[in-house]
Amino acid sequence: MDNIGAYLVANTASCTPRTTLEVIEGAVAGGIEWIQLRAKDETAREFFELTCAAAKLTEGKAKLLVNDRIDVFLAARAASAAVSGIHIGQKDIPVRLARQIIGEGIIGLSASTDEQLAQANLDAEVIDYLGVGAVRATPTKKDHPTPIGLDGFARAASLTELPCVAIGAITAQDAQAIRAGGGNGMAVVRAICNAQDPQSASEQLVAAWEAAQ
Repeated sequence: MDNIGAYLVANTASCTPRTTLEVIEGAVAGGIEWIQLRAKDETAREFFELTCAAAKLTEGKAKLLVNDRIDVFLAARAASAAVSGIHIGQKDIPVRLARQIIGEGIIGLSASTDEQLAQANLDAEVIDYLGVGAVRATPTKKDHPTPIGLDGFARAASLTELPCVAIGAITAQDAQAIRAGGGNGMAVVRAICNAQDPQSASEQLVAAWEAAQ
């Protein structure tokens, strides 16, 4: 899991006027290989059905992670949907319990402060990667941590051996700085969800990451 690369957080509230599935379809066509589905306003049933539908688009092409809702992930897996794992935050179920609950599967954890990174290091054997930010303030996550900037991201990445994915108003222009700062990936919401052409935007992000050293 050394190179995660360009990573889409498909936030349902950010995908209008398109549907979330249309955005995911464009991202997959554009070469995005990591997609996290975030649905804060949907019911458990709606989130479950959306996850199953998204899995049909990503199967064999991209990893699909469920944001926060371990129950939705488990239900989708029980329904034989091709879901890869979960991404959880500091206010969710503790990561060691999450690992006990899901067993096999990818677990990503959001972390930004020194204390959170230190704890993640203690829990490293149950974590696959860290989402680190917010690099910049972003309207897509009202309760985001205090922005840390690209320098702060690089500092955070130096404090852990876990793969780190930058998040928070990231653009293709940030790829070089993120990679140079020890990052393993860059997660975006609006850069794809709000793009005129999600496939083209995805292609540009993938190319920018691959061109960066």
